[in-house]
Amino acid sequence: MDTKHIHISDYNYDLPDSRIAKFPLKERDHSKLLIYDHGTVSEDIFYNLPQHLPAGALMVFNNTRVIQARMHFRKETGALIEVFLMEPAEPADYEQMFQTTGKCSWLCMVGNLKKWKEGTLHRDFEIKGHKLTLNATMDRSRTAEKSGGTNYWVDFEWDNDQVNFADILEAVGELPIPPYLNRETQESDKTTYQTVYSKIKGSVAAPTAGLHFTDRVLKDVDAHGIIRDEVTLHVGAGTFKPVKSEEIEGHNMHTEYIVVHRHTFEHLLEHQCRAIAVGTTSVRTLESLYYMGVKALTHPDISEEELHVNQWEPYDLPHDEQGLVIVDGNSVTVEQSIRALLDYLDRDGLEALHSSTQIIIAPGYTYKIVKMLITNFHQPQSTLLLLVSAFLHGDWRKVYDYALSHDFRFLSYGDSSLLKV
Repeated sequence: MDTKHIHISDYNYDLPDSRIAKFPLKERDHSKLLIYDHGTVSEDIFYNLPQHLPAGALMVFNNTRVIQARMHFRKETGALIEVFLMEPAEPADYEQMFQTTGKCSWLCMVGNLKKWKEGTLHRDFEIKGHKLTLNATMDRSRTAEKSGGTNYWVDFEWDNDQVNFADILEAVGELPIPPYLNRETQESDKTTYQTVYSKIKGSVAAPTAGLHFTDRVLKDVDAHGIIRDEVTLHVGAGTFKPVKSEEIEGHNMHTEYIVVHRHTFEHLLEHQCRAIAVGTTSVRTLESLYYMGVKALTHPDISEEELHVNQWEPYDLPHDEQGLVIVDGNSVTVEQSIRALLDYLDRDGLEALHSSTQIIIAPGYTYKIVKMLITNFHQPQSTLLLLVSAFLHGDWRKVYDYALSHDFRFLSYGDSSLLKV
């Protein structure tokens, strides 16, 4: 299959607004669970998930935490400007960013941009018992340099060195729920739009397959002898970006930042490099590791930044019938690739790999690591639906027809599926 020339219109289906879950269930693990088992479709309740998983398997979660990335400033003219944090600029490291005091810079989407052509925006508020002023100034020259104008470089400054940027977001930021919910963020979303295992701040959208898990289900997962591991992929607003081109070759995937620790590579090797992925973000992280490992194997001195996986790399590289990359006439196995990344960490004395990916997974892609997938039901004509179709070898309509005809709830706060192939 020529993946680049897939017509996105072939991945359309009728999704009535009434089927989009605007709010989560009161008990998140009581959502419905569709089970696709090698072509056979059935259903259960999510809290029974562990009963459908093989003992001894490796399950990988994305432990990213959604930040309150939306801020509003009121100009003296009365115009309301929305600043939506997209990607840390200075410092560029997420962990450092949230601990920064005094000033920092982000690449942002700006709402009502025509009303903010110049000048500094101000917002006064109280935090930790102290009054504070937050200033925001757009640097258009840095904008063009960093993002070509798609996002805007915004410098933030505040007059209290005892307050870090994480404190500020907690005080004045708003949690950015998906736009298709067509409602304002509510206080309850601060809890329900986070997974119970979220830890690492940085996402502007939740890894929604994980929203169904509760402490009770996680304990049951452990009781069934399933090994749990975590990676970090910070989800950007690009996850909601519609495919507007007729063929997917014209769609540009957004960059996503990932962190994978040494123990994850060790667990993968212990499990024959096979894993159950919780959500499409875990899929993109795990599958990107194979291509990063190929680079580490062939270029031992490569930097973490250069390990970045480009959008079409999996399709443009020479590969065999199993989708394995061919180097010097030999196929690079998944085990060789993962071992190369572990050696890479050992050589530089690193405990974790920090890199990024733009991988697009669509029909024609051969999965390397993910053997089972837990995921929600995605929007028509989306890259996430392409990912699911690739995993099901094109059989996605069977799943979606069943879900639509059996009263399943769709999208971020909707029901879930367990896909086995």
